[in-house]
Amino acid sequence: MWFKNLKLYRLAPNASFSAAELEAALEPLAFQHGGSQDSQVSGWLAPREDSGLAFMQHGQILLRLQTEKKLLPATVINQASRARAIQIEEQQGYKPGRKQMKDIKEQMTMELLPRAFAITHDTHVWIDTVSRWVAIDAAATARSDEVLGLLAKTLTPFPIMPLHVEMSPAAAMTLWLTDDEPPAGFSIDQDTELRSTGESRATVRYVRQTVDADEVRRHIDAGKQCTRLAMTWNDRVSFVLTDNLDIKRVAPLDVLKDNQDAQAANEAEQFEADFALMTGELARMLDDLVAALGGMRQETK
Repeated sequence: MWFKNLKLYRLAPNASFSAAELEAALEPLAFQHGGSQDSQVSGWLAPREDSGLAFMQHGQILLRLQTEKKLLPATVINQASRARAIQIEEQQGYKPGRKQMKDIKEQMTMELLPRAFAITHDTHVWIDTVSRWVAIDAAATARSDEVLGLLAKTLTPFPIMPLHVEMSPAAAMTLWLTDDEPPAGFSIDQDTELRSTGESRATVRYVRQTVDADEVRRHIDAGKQCTRLAMTWNDRVSFVLTDNLDIKRVAPLDVLKDNQDAQAANEAEQFEADFALMTGELARMLDDLVAALGGMRQETK
């Protein structure tokens, strides 16, 4: 198993918890299916069928948040509300006003929820108690905020800090492109996005295409910065770095896939081997990436 996206944070220097302490903290917020009137519920679920709510291995922790959401489109609510409004108009002799229509919509939502389809999605969290990384496998900020919100209810005091680096990712990526010189251990791949820093927000994207350094300089002279850059670390892991310090499209390359396929004889051992491989590689990659961005700032050592 490999995370596809990394929303990055730091584990607070004084944060520490045993397996028993973590299990006890997670248990009150374990996942339970929602009732008939619940539009959305979330909770912790075992990352592996035979594990506890936290899978722990050599200082690495894996958590799994499951969210169940009822699918109730606004068009369905509006259609049902209009039909109910017509009935009420016939009864009272005049059309419902704005406040009454709001009440009707709320009532129809409550009536329709028990019949709505429910879908679930999982979001995984990796906590590295050795290198102090916290990563959420989420592409959208709303999804990571959901995880952080439940973690804040679960762990007291809240052990997670923002990640700050000395050099802004946009400035660093722009410099790497203009100098045609990526940081040590990294290579630049073919997907690039350049965006204007002015009000126009004009954007140029290169997809599966190598960007010529002179062409990049012309865009930068016109007021653009690099906001997304595809890169590879040590010929082992490819990814896309964004100006928000998000890491997307994470993928192990063939040298790791071959090693991954040959490690285990059964499903449980394969899970453990995959998790060990992923966390080991990504921790080293993140250390190198932060170093390339000038190191961390605003973190108590």
